Amino acid sequence: MIRPAIAADIDGLTALAEATGLFGPTELKELNIMLASAFDTGKASQAFWLTDDDRGPVGVAYCEPERMTDQTWNLQLIAIHPDRQGQGRGKALLHHVEKTLIDRGGRMLIVETAGTPEFERTRQFYRKCGYEQEGRIRDFYATGYDKVTFRKLLQSV
Repeated sequence: MIRPAIAADIDGLTALAEATGLFGPTELKELNIMLASAFDTGKASQAFWLTDDDRGPVGVAYCEPERMTDQTWNLQLIAIHPDRQGQGRGKALLHHVEKTLIDRGGRMLIVETAGTPEFERTRQFYRKCGYEQEGRIRDFYATGYDKVTFRKLLQSV
């Protein structure tokens, strides 16, 4: 069941991200800060978190609007627990993000990922879901660690 994430999901979402093996200690710490901030009821935001819940979070997505654009959004995070990958959960979660954005008047979704070999499966996933590679910034995250950007126009979903 895909649903909006809630504060009680924070530990499970962090554990899920750690289980993927794609997030180092620095990224996991930043994720905890982002999650804590997201559920601070005193802060208004258009950004949203979704979880694929199967008696606990097995998938997560985080999306936020791009500043100073006309309804362009950025999918900052999407992950499925390794034990649940290959079951169509990632595609369903991404489709749910796209539908949420269309309902909000979203025009375009941007996704960014690393250009390293361990992220090849991720890049293939985006291509299979109809995303076009728009660019690569060499050495973005660190030396030898490129950023690869994909986009999808949401009206065609």
